[in-house]
Amino acid sequence: MTTTTQSQPLRPRALKPGDLVVIASLSGPLHAQYEPDLEEAVVVLERMRFRVRRAPLLEAGRRHWWSAATPAEIVGEFNALLRDPEVRAIIAHDGGQTAFGYLDLIDVEAISSDPKPILGYSDISLLHLVLYAQTGLVGFHADLATPGLGGHWQTAPAARRAELEKLYAKLLTSTDPIGPLPPGPSWECWSTGRTEGRLIGGVLNRIALNQATRYALPLERFDGAVLFWEELGGLASHVWSYLQVLRHAGILDRISGMVVGIPTAIGGLDSPDGSPTLQELVLDALGDRDIPILGNVEFGHAGPNLPMPVGTRAALDARQRTLSLLEPPVR
Repeated sequence: MTTTTQSQPLRPRALKPGDLVVIASLSGPLHAQYEPDLEEAVVVLERMRFRVRRAPLLEAGRRHWWSAATPAEIVGEFNALLRDPEVRAIIAHDGGQTAFGYLDLIDVEAISSDPKPILGYSDISLLHLVLYAQTGLVGFHADLATPGLGGHWQTAPAARRAELEKLYAKLLTSTDPIGPLPPGPSWECWSTGRTEGRLIGGVLNRIALNQATRYALPLERFDGAVLFWEELGGLASHVWSYLQVLRHAGILDRISGMVVGIPTAIGGLDSPDGSPTLQELVLDALGDRDIPILGNVEFGHAGPNLPMPVGTRAALDARQRTLSLLEPPVR
């Protein structure tokens, strides 16, 4: 395993019009009923002026258990894309439950020699954390192809779709800082204050589980970081337990701020029987740690996603309900 303690992130080269973006099955399978959504995702990427290709494993009906293929087959295709100089970005078609099966087989040397944007969330957030730990690679915690670009984006108002397309195109092609992310009406100040730090995060359960492996992010990477997380499914008590894991690991003592995504299908939250709100769970886990917290931000499974590039510096002002990307994720 190759690791790095570098303080500066490894930024991919900025894409240009006509560059090749490949949609790949990095975890879950493509179900036949979502083929139209995948086709819509291709249209969105082509509107951004990229060439688009589907990787061979991205075939409707292909599956192995809950995955698109075996972990060895998935990482074989993934490594081939990482090594192919024509491929300038990789976007996962969907999340799933497979990435843990091939973390030890990823060609990290190929990433270090030719870093490329890898886009996705859910199970793909595990890849962002691991590759950031090993190489410093900026991970694009952003919409997946099928449920995101071809799904949630298509049900959003036209003005929001146009805003997202412009934002994602700039994210991948511009070497200027993104600046403030477009705020939404759901954003809430859960604890006031302002901070700046590198964005680190993903799905809460993946953050906690990854810290139990040899691919754990070194604790010093969390010093002054802005931790962002979201969660899908399970129970409120599970969320509380994962936050307690981060507390015991020392992560909550090191971060300077927190951004929480809109919870999705979590049982036992804010119900009439006196169950806690997500804000109450977060504040309980933090105890007397006084850091700015911005809640109910649109990233993760609720979709459409605002991009949260792992490893880039961000400015968080919870009182003003603003989140700004201070550095470009590409070079």
